[in-house]
Amino acid sequence: MTPPAPETAAPLTLGDHDFDAALAATDLPVLVDFHATWCPPCRALAPTVDDLARTHADRLRVAKVDIDENPALVERFGIASVPTLLLLRDGEVVERLGAVAPPRLVERVDGLL
Repeated sequence: MTPPAPETAAPLTLGDHDFDAALAATDLPVLVDFHATWCPPCRALAPTVDDLARTHADRLRVAKVDIDENPALVERFGIASVPTLLLLRDGEVVERLGAVAPPRLVERVDGLL
């Protein structure tokens, strides 16, 4: 998969049916934001997640999964609260974060890349 240009990079919206194919299409780590539209902390963190998709497009894929629409992924990854952010490398979880301050999220992602 060719990386998008940083100015046009946006998080992928993934679900139960296309999640595995999207992961298989990239060699880059993937940051997955499990969120819900009704969740205020999710909405507060969304601009930072979107910004990571743009600023890290050359070394990270960012995806969003709505928990209300994708119960199989929620079960598969044991999502118990939102927001939950997972950093996956080769399909394996290497970091799990909950509601964190935006600077802390950027710091953790940078530290793992």
